[in-house]
Amino acid sequence: MKKWSMALSEGCKIDEMQWGKGVREVPSSVCSLPCKPGERKKMVKGMPCCWHCELCDGYQYQADEVTCLLCSYNERPNENRTGCRSIPIVKLEWHSPWAVIPVFLAMLGIIATIFVMATFIRYNDTPIVRASGRELSYVLLTGIFLCYIITFLMIAKPNVAVCSFRRIFLGLGMCISYAALLTKTNRIYRIFEQGKKSVTAPRLISPTSQLAITSSLISVQLLGVFIWFAVDPPNIIIDYDEQKTMNPDQARGVLKCDITDLQIICSLGYSILLMVTCTVYAIKTRGVPENFNEAKPIGFTMYTTCIVWLAFIPIFFGTAQSAEKTLKRAIQLAHYRDVRNI
Repeated sequence: MKKWSMALSEGCKIDEMQWGKGVREVPSSVCSLPCKPGERKKMVKGMPCCWHCELCDGYQYQADEVTCLLCSYNERPNENRTGCRSIPIVKLEWHSPWAVIPVFLAMLGIIATIFVMATFIRYNDTPIVRASGRELSYVLLTGIFLCYIITFLMIAKPNVAVCSFRRIFLGLGMCISYAALLTKTNRIYRIFEQGKKSVTAPRLISPTSQLAITSSLISVQLLGVFIWFAVDPPNIIIDYDEQKTMNPDQARGVLKCDITDLQIICSLGYSILLMVTCTVYAIKTRGVPENFNEAKPIGFTMYTTCIVWLAFIPIFFGTAQSAEKTLKRAIQLAHYRDVRNI
């Protein structure tokens, strides 16, 4: 067999040659084609001049002809995967359905709370308002009002000031509400327990004493918040893991306050302890005479509140992407019942 040479090709009419399937065009005689942008060369074993083209997938980009590298944590590959670009930063917007519905519910709650407070102020000296423990009722309404205000802080654009107010009011409103309810139920319980033993009135049942007890319970929450400020000052972060999808084009960084789920639970933990204690007293005072009509509505409020929070905890930890949304719903549902039963 003769080897091909230019001498042999002089007598050949290449343009008249027929190739496979009647094709007259000279087929390309290369083992590999150039790779497209965003593809790297993967060399074929045993054939050093040949390669396969392999796409740089996921969050990788083409660094050179044979290498794909991973973009940094806050970047994603560009359209042709020849470099990286910044991941867009988002936050919960006011026009989002996840914000519009809580804001609407919060506004209804605020209006209802103001209406009840105005009614109490108007009839402040009537026997019914006096019998309800008007001092603690005002404290309770203040706590409920703060719980609805937290909705707006959770939606506002995070900055150091907003994050600071979130830390303060997140557990404070609930603490004020449950501290007032606990003081009320404890007073009723002590009055009837003392009545079984003697005709002497128990200590610390005057309005001033009740306010002092409530204030001392609230001060524990404030002390915890101030310690939190000292140990871990408020700050904002961009969370790139929360919405980092398989498709880089859909990846987003979430602007949020630097508050972990554990810190939220710790902030609410004291309020939950007050709630549970209040529920225990509500159960103990369920058999009081009808003229002490506060006991049963408070009991109903605490039973339903416990159900809301028992549902909230697994949902909160099971849906990390909507933790703040779940928290807002739980706080609002719990305190709609408080307003209704005042």
